[in-house]
Amino acid sequence: MARVVALLPDLLFGSKVQGMLAAAGHEVTVVASPEAALEQADRSDLLVVDLCEDAERRTAVLAAAVANTKTLAFYLHTDVDTRTRALAAGMDLVVPRSRMAREGGRLVDGLLAAART
Repeated sequence: MARVVALLPDLLFGSKVQGMLAAAGHEVTVVASPEAALEQADRSDLLVVDLCEDAERRTAVLAAAVANTKTLAFYLHTDVDTRTRALAAGMDLVVPRSRMAREGGRLVDGLLAAART
């Protein structure tokens, strides 16, 4: 079981992601702001970040955390610039929101397994 801090301000999609990760056996703490995610990053194994809104600010605030914490971010598939910025900021995996909805648990497990090796 991993400790996951999830920046999920969208309540509907956020509850889906939270449920998916909890069903995969992870302890999930949901936060609504990048500052709250940053405060808890050092006590987590993984950050999950919604970049569908306010992506530039979220990426900038969390840039300090990504050096020490594995990060999975998701974005709107039409917003390629957000993906590019997030990868440049050091986020480990940046996927479209639709992929997060389908494979979120497996993506988290893959990142955590890679961190252990």
